[in-house]
Amino acid sequence: MTGAEVILKTAAAAGVDICFANPGTTELPLVAALDTVKAIRPVLGLFEGVCTGAADGYGRIKQKPALTLLHLGPGLANGIANLHNARRARTPVFNIIGEHTTWIRPFDPPLNMDIAALARTVPGFVKESASAGQLSEDTSQAIAASLYGQVATLIVPVDLQSDACQTDAPARPQFSFAAVDEEMVLYAASMIKEAKRPALILNGRALRQPGLAAAAQIRAKTGCDLLMTTFPAYFEAGAGRPVLQRIP
Repeated sequence: MTGAEVILKTAAAAGVDICFANPGTTELPLVAALDTVKAIRPVLGLFEGVCTGAADGYGRIKQKPALTLLHLGPGLANGIANLHNARRARTPVFNIIGEHTTWIRPFDPPLNMDIAALARTVPGFVKESASAGQLSEDTSQAIAASLYGQVATLIVPVDLQSDACQTDAPARPQFSFAAVDEEMVLYAASMIKEAKRPALILNGRALRQPGLAAAAQIRAKTGCDLLMTTFPAYFEAGAGRPVLQRIP
């Protein structure tokens, strides 16, 4: 397998099923690999901001990592506004940025820039792959970071994408939520009981059906108000769901 195929097979094994792409010459091995890794559907975007915006929306609705494929630092720069939105919404977005061949970079080729420094302006996971043998593990780490709500960016030089890569099986993301603090739950319950006008403020996953159902039960039991943050990333509404007041 090529390094590009390893990246995509690792992503597919972790549940990634779509790639919003505006590729250039430094991503051509990944473009070719999309023809062989059928589990990931490529969607061409004519502007990088469209790709990152689509990935943000897809990740919010589907609650799974959405992949983008962008061309060098300027391509990332063109899409960065919507990556800011994705970070605020804690959307699982995974960016792959093609980089110049490693040996040519000291000669300052066209579109050369510090991609990692640019990526770090959207706080999250940023890594540049250093060898073809690490591509599966690097991809797995990036996807795991995205599942925790970080924007993950993996920078891959084009020569690593085309290198032959020996791997038995794709690396799997190591991901789990922290255990619930039972003492904090009891403390919150006591505060609701003791308050004169108790209220729950919901955000994140609590604004999806399971969280809303639990909040409705708490309101029925305690009479508390249900509020949500001013700019929620996503919330479900309609028949059978409680009506929440948005904080102005």
